[in-house]
Amino acid sequence: MKAVYKRIKETVFQIIEPSKGSMASKIFDLAIIALIIANTVMVIAETFNLPKNVLSAINVFEVISVAVFTVEYLLRVWTADLLYPEANAVKARFKYIFSFMALIDLLAILPFYLPLIFPIDLRILRIMRVVRLFRIFKINRYTKALRLIALVFKNKAAQLVSSVFVVGLLLIIASVLMYNIETEAQPDAFSNAFETMWWAVSTLTTVGYGDVYPITAAGKVLSTIIAFLGIGLVAVPTGIITAGFTEIVGKEEQAKKSEEKLSSQQNQTDCKSYCPYCGHKLD
Repeated sequence: MKAVYKRIKETVFQIIEPSKGSMASKIFDLAIIALIIANTVMVIAETFNLPKNVLSAINVFEVISVAVFTVEYLLRVWTADLLYPEANAVKARFKYIFSFMALIDLLAILPFYLPLIFPIDLRILRIMRVVRLFRIFKINRYTKALRLIALVFKNKAAQLVSSVFVVGLLLIIASVLMYNIETEAQPDAFSNAFETMWWAVSTLTTVGYGDVYPITAAGKVLSTIIAFLGIGLVAVPTGIITAGFTEIVGKEEQAKKSEEKLSSQQNQTDCKSYCPYCGHKLD
């Protein structure tokens, strides 16, 4: 009985795990991706004035989708000990439940179940329904390209946080300086440092909406300096991400070349073990 249970569990894990290359796993991945895309389209469609029968059909589709995503989530929790074989069953399940992708899976279905458990105001319910867009992040699990993006952000997290911190610090400094310079000339546009931060963001990112701008000489000089700093500083996270992609792609290519070289050497060794004329194995 335990052997049958273990076999069923391993089969389910082979199907739902994207890294497995079986035909059943590929079909499952494509079906989930199609369902996620369809759900995203439905969320966008709900922003239009649709006939009642169409809205009813969307609600039915929502129930079916939630049922599928719920079953998938439970199956992944059930097979978590196979995903983390180094941990026991309980620790493996807790480790999976609090992983990034598991939290995304939970956020994808939670807005459907919460109103059934807790009495929530309908206005809040409308806001919560937008959380269903988190389902689009589930695609990350099924596509190699998106997994690569997640790996880059994970590997370069420290550098990205540092660069974002520097940009944020510059935003605060620029906002406070500009407030002190322009508040007397434009008390409505630069009423406080927080309101001035909108100008700092549009200037530092070199977007320049033009709705708020300095009119004093000192303000214009500061605005010019911030704009030039923004050209360099805002590009830093982009450079870090680009470097991360280059490193990972380089490592993959190097690993592939090493594997091909090892395979070639193995073939040459095998060839030397056999007679080139009769094909019999040499002693």
